[in-house]
Amino acid sequence: MTIRLVLAGCGNMGYAMLSGWLKSAKLEPQAVFVVEPNAELRQRAEHLGCRAAAEATAIPADAVPDLVVIAVKPQVIREVTAHYKRFGDGRTSFLSIAAGTPVATFEDVLGELAPVIRCMPNTPAAIGKGMMVVFSNPLVSDDVRRFVVELLSASGVVTTIDDEGLMDAVTAVSGSGPAYIFHFIEALTIAAEKAGLPAETAKLLAMQTVFGAASLAAEADEEPGVLRQQVTSPNGTTAAALAVLMGGDRLTKLVTEAVEAARLRSIELGK
Repeated sequence: MTIRLVLAGCGNMGYAMLSGWLKSAKLEPQAVFVVEPNAELRQRAEHLGCRAAAEATAIPADAVPDLVVIAVKPQVIREVTAHYKRFGDGRTSFLSIAAGTPVATFEDVLGELAPVIRCMPNTPAAIGKGMMVVFSNPLVSDDVRRFVVELLSASGVVTTIDDEGLMDAVTAVSGSGPAYIFHFIEALTIAAEKAGLPAETAKLLAMQTVFGAASLAAEADEEPGVLRQQVTSPNGTTAAALAVLMGGDRLTKLVTEAVEAARLRSIELGK
């Protein structure tokens, strides 16, 4: 069968995305060639029915994949991408899920003919609940762009941006965002324990409350601010708590500062 997609790197994110593509029937296993030097990680791909090898040189010489997905750490991006330079004649598109690595890096390594798509996923993509944001250089065709969005949709919600400079903000909001939510769950759990609840009950209440509220916000027609108002009775318990969180725009200011710190750090790392 023709190789339609080459996956360079089968670590946690690469494997999670590959599993989602195969489970959703976006791709046939035989159409995927995985390059992964780690034998244990490579075997995971083979168990899914994909062809796999330790080095890119094992890809058949006559192969012209539609897409090469670069799913390795930013520190080795240039080194790894260079192994796929033979596909840089314009017939193959490249998709990167490496944080902080601009499209220009791939253009520099692969040449000026390479269609390149940059994606910023987040960790919930591992369970099909991710947020993926993509930016494409002008060489990416509409057909390839649709194909990539269809693939990524197996891992969650996909949206596009036309200005790559916004990727630093994307990284600060959805890329780093899960960590903010995890910390809020931690904080709410600690607060619940201090209010007298047993540790396991405190953890369950905090986690399920965040999950349920986020699910409701995603499915409701109302904006989050309206939902907040609906659950806040005048002079009630929720109002008392929100007076602490919202007094002087306290929480909004804190989150804004956090996102800005992450955005500035993303810019630094990109350099």
